[in-house]
Amino acid sequence: MQSRLTEVTLASANGEQKRVLDSILNGPRGNLDGPFLAWIHSPALADTAQALGAFCRYHTGLPLRLSELAILTTAAQWQSQAEWQIHEPIAHEAGVSQAITEAIRTGLEPKFQAEDERLIYRLTTELYHTKRISDALYHNAREQFGEPVLVELIGLLGYYALVAMTLNAFSVRRNTGQPLPFTER
Repeated sequence: MQSRLTEVTLASANGEQKRVLDSILNGPRGNLDGPFLAWIHSPALADTAQALGAFCRYHTGLPLRLSELAILTTAAQWQSQAEWQIHEPIAHEAGVSQAITEAIRTGLEPKFQAEDERLIYRLTTELYHTKRISDALYHNAREQFGEPVLVELIGLLGYYALVAMTLNAFSVRRNTGQPLPFTER
C-alpha cells in the first residue's frame, strides 16, 4: 500500500501508536492496511475506528455477501480506489458475481438474481443519492432484515464512507500493477 502520508512503522511509532499497531496487527485484520495507514497518525482515532470497523466487517447480522455488496456500492459512490481493490475479491469469494460488481463499478444498475442483494443495492443507492430512505423501501428492508440488522447496515455504510473519504484524501492505493478501478479526476 502507498499513501501521501509519512509511513509509520513499529520502529518509528510513538508509544500510543505502538499500542494501537499491536492491537491492529494482533486483531482480526492482522495488517496495517487501507485507512489505518492514515488513522495511525491519530492513535485515538485509529483505536476507535478499529473497534467500529471490526464490528461492521465481522459482526453484523448481515451475511458477508451482503455486507461486501454494500461496501462495494459505497466504494463506487466515493470512487475509492483502494476500498474497491481490497473488497472486490472478498465480495467475489463471498458469492457476489463478477457481473454485479462490474455493473456497480461502471455505474450501471446490476441485474440481480437474489432479492436480498437487490434490496441492499436499492437501499444503499437511494440513501446515497437522496440522503433518505423512502417509506416503502424502509418497510421492505425492515421486513426482510429486521430493525437491528437494518441499523447495523446503516452503520456499516457510514463506516465505509469514512474509510472511502480517508483513502481518497490521502491517496491510499494498492500497488498491484493493475489499472485503477475508477478514472482519476
